[in-house]
Amino acid sequence: MHPLEYAIRQTLLNDNLLAKGGRVLVGVSGGADSIALLHILAALRDAFSLTLVAAYIDHGLRPTETPAEWTCVREAAVRLGVECTRSQVNVTGLATAHKLSLEHAARDLRYQAFADLGRQWATDTLAVAHTADDQAEELLLRLFRGGGRKALSGMRLQSGTLIRPLLAVRKSELLAYLADQGIGFCFDSSNDNLRFVRNRIRHDLLPLLESQFDPGIRQALLKTAANLREDEDLLEFLLAEHWEQVIEIQEPNSASPLMALLRRDPFCTLHPALQRRMVEQLLWTIGEAARYEQIMAVVAAARSGRTGSELHLSRGLRVGVTREHLEFSYPQGRKPWRGRLHPV
Repeated sequence: MHPLEYAIRQTLLNDNLLAKGGRVLVGVSGGADSIALLHILAALRDAFSLTLVAAYIDHGLRPTETPAEWTCVREAAVRLGVECTRSQVNVTGLATAHKLSLEHAARDLRYQAFADLGRQWATDTLAVAHTADDQAEELLLRLFRGGGRKALSGMRLQSGTLIRPLLAVRKSELLAYLADQGIGFCFDSSNDNLRFVRNRIRHDLLPLLESQFDPGIRQALLKTAANLREDEDLLEFLLAEHWEQVIEIQEPNSASPLMALLRRDPFCTLHPALQRRMVEQLLWTIGEAARYEQIMAVVAAARSGRTGSELHLSRGLRVGVTREHLEFSYPQGRKPWRGRLHPV
């Protein structure tokens, strides 16, 4: 067994990422990382009694390169005795219709396609090939976007049914593995396109930080993410302990637009970090984006809001302040509107 295959086997075992006898959909683009992941999991399938399905997603962005990528994925799957499937998505159409970046639209459609293929092939796990280098790039990207502790804790080895077995592996290790095994792969030209912020981080910023500031910057970022991840786990535990004392989610019905109640007295006894996390989780639970400004406005209203006052948040969400509660509702539905809950 190759040393890298052994290391990934230990990761899978130590972190309980795969159950014996599982069916795994493997995201394979034809690039080095995902081709390496497919071969590593194929090498380990007997040890875990796995059934693998290689899944290629055509984003419609590089039509001249797509045939070679699909051929690479299909031929690798045939050599390994693995089922193979593909799906095509319209990234440009979604990006244009919803004013999203191509990266955002591609990510959303890719995971939607994976979910559809998972149902079609009756798989219980999705494996993707994010690496330690991807993690470092993602942390800087989230930092630039103003991400909080949860965002800066980075990607996780496991998120629900999605696993990232290569998350602690450097890209250089994967390239060495492919060379050792004589395995070919494709190169995605979009990885060199500097109009994408991630590529500028990869090709410009990280090399600059390594050469001019600290050659160990990538490892330092990974350590920071690991520490924040442990902090996140503690906050999640504390949140679960206090959630039912503070938050009451209402069942939606035609008679009342009320979505949730936040009890002010028990909320105000919590640590500020847990207060912010609770409001963030509440907004997510009722289907609302949890922007920092909105979170802090709700926290301030709970701490010192005047009875009868209200907050006007996005998409028609109103937060009414009473002596005992904050009341979250969409009086006119999930759409912008003017006016107060209770005109004075």
